[in-house]
Amino acid sequence: MTSGVLVALAVLFAGMGVLGLAAPAVLVRPFGITLTGAAARTEIRAVYGGFGVAIAVVLILAVADPGGIRAGAATAVAAALLGMAGGRLVARAVDVPRGFYPIWFYFWVEVAGAAALLLAVWT
Repeated sequence: MTSGVLVALAVLFAGMGVLGLAAPAVLVRPFGITLTGAAARTEIRAVYGGFGVAIAVVLILAVADPGGIRAGAATAVAAALLGMAGGRLVARAVDVPRGFYPIWFYFWVEVAGAAALLLAVWT
């Protein structure tokens, strides 16, 4: 079960990362973000692309568990996901996003991903 959760989330992060690197404007379009210059595209490539690929690698390494990193890696990724979800809650206090998608859809993806990781390694 633990390896399946790690691999599934690695695939999701890898998908986000590759899309962020290859087509940053496509990745952020559902949020109404328009990338008007090289600096904006670079930021999306770094934060969504590079981060996504790096997290995918960490999760795949956690499957192999070299040096017993599995629980720590899964906990760190869960913390990152909860941080993202928490940011959406803070944003909700100052802005009211319309509709369920994309903001609340991704909120629940982040919460579910974090919960799955923590349950997989802590139970």
